[in-house]
Amino acid sequence: MFLGIDLGTSGVKSVIIDAGQRLVAEASSGPLEIRRAQPGWSEQHPDLWWHAVCESLDALTASHPAAMAEVAGIGLSGQMYGATVLDAADRPLRPAILWNDTRSAPECTELAAAVPDLLNRVGRTPTPGVTATKLMWLRRHEPETFDAVRMVLLPKDYIRLLLSGDKASDLADSSGTMWVDLAARDWSDVMLSASGMDRSQMPRLCEGTEATGILRAGLAQRWGMRHRPVIAGGGGDNACGACGTGVIEDGEGTVSLGTSGVLFVANDRPRPAGAFAIETLCHAVPDRWHQMSVVLSATSCLSWLGARLKRSPAELVALLGDDPRPASDLIFVPFLDGCWSPRSDGTVRGGFMGLAHQHDDAAMAQAVMQGVSFAIRDCAGAFRAGGGEVRRLLAIGGGSKSRLWVSMLATSLGVDLDVPRSSALGAAFGAARLGMIAATGTPVRDVLTRPEIAVTVGSEPAHADSYEQAFQRWQAFARLC
Repeated sequence: MFLGIDLGTSGVKSVIIDAGQRLVAEASSGPLEIRRAQPGWSEQHPDLWWHAVCESLDALTASHPAAMAEVAGIGLSGQMYGATVLDAADRPLRPAILWNDTRSAPECTELAAAVPDLLNRVGRTPTPGVTATKLMWLRRHEPETFDAVRMVLLPKDYIRLLLSGDKASDLADSSGTMWVDLAARDWSDVMLSASGMDRSQMPRLCEGTEATGILRAGLAQRWGMRHRPVIAGGGGDNACGACGTGVIEDGEGTVSLGTSGVLFVANDRPRPAGAFAIETLCHAVPDRWHQMSVVLSATSCLSWLGARLKRSPAELVALLGDDPRPASDLIFVPFLDGCWSPRSDGTVRGGFMGLAHQHDDAAMAQAVMQGVSFAIRDCAGAFRAGGGEVRRLLAIGGGSKSRLWVSMLATSLGVDLDVPRSSALGAAFGAARLGMIAATGTPVRDVLTRPEIAVTVGSEPAHADSYEQAFQRWQAFARLC
């Protein structure tokens, strides 16, 4: 048996899979409180994470003791970028500053000026989400705390420390800090120095498939495990999600239609994003990298519209049916929470353009779904501008249940979209797979297989021209927002 633990922003999900990768059991714990002491701030105390992890594993022990007894490997997944700063006794000095905290915008400008060639080193421009600028903010605003920092861990790696006593981190998660040289797959002394840090404050780096240690004896006893399982390096939540769907080859990817929209594409080498706000990171498997973009509001835009129209999102989607249709003349830009990719602008907002008397509930729903699709196409254009390939994608997330929405995406992107049959995929499942590799030594490609496909949705040639013309109008409007 193999255990996957995913530490999210809002809660923890843990799963057990067997040697055939069948889901045996799952448990969740949460919600996790987020502190927002000031506008733009987002913090959590690491004690909340540990309590939630223990709660989920205690639940699995109670419900599936025989499966927990046979766990041989554990994989860790987690929310990325969070700055967990520890003192000399490995105790948190303060609440962790999370991925969606925006207070360090001035430090982004400072870091970019300090390292003129940072694109070649870390593959992207700094944004407030990354860990490096958070530590620069601490140095400026909480100098006593900064001076006491002896170790910086990402959220899931703090859980690793408590599980096994090891200070280690995988390259996929750590490359999001802006302290990792992507090509060398190692800490960058230049980037560390530019943010006032050094290697002594960093954990040991490993691949996501490597074993970093073994579970503490007392915890193995608590959870009824016959042997002390190994713990894999694991990865950030998006890299683990890709491992869960077998996305590891160059040009393969996923497009997720969830609360936010995420485009994730695997690469066989680092592909710096240039001036675009695109993540370029190491993958959770050796000799692979990935690019990632985020549209902050995706299915949440449909929820927003439904609340205005007094209809559920499902009702709005049902009004349109599943059959492909030409692009709408009504334009919607989905920047309800600002824009993260391919340009970083937290102040920009969305809107409709071209509303007329004939536009009813269905027309507005179509415009929203189309607008999200175009925002994802805009991100794909940034991938391609940097030389990246987008050959074939898996469509995942709640929005992928709408055949029409998947068709919109396929026609907008010009690629086939495969919709998996199983819904038991995700970061926790991918983490469990990495735990399997670390425990058994099974080759990566034998474990990280692609899921069974329910349907493949291709681009609609009859509607391609209408989508191209609508996208050009969308892009012009988006630049004005």
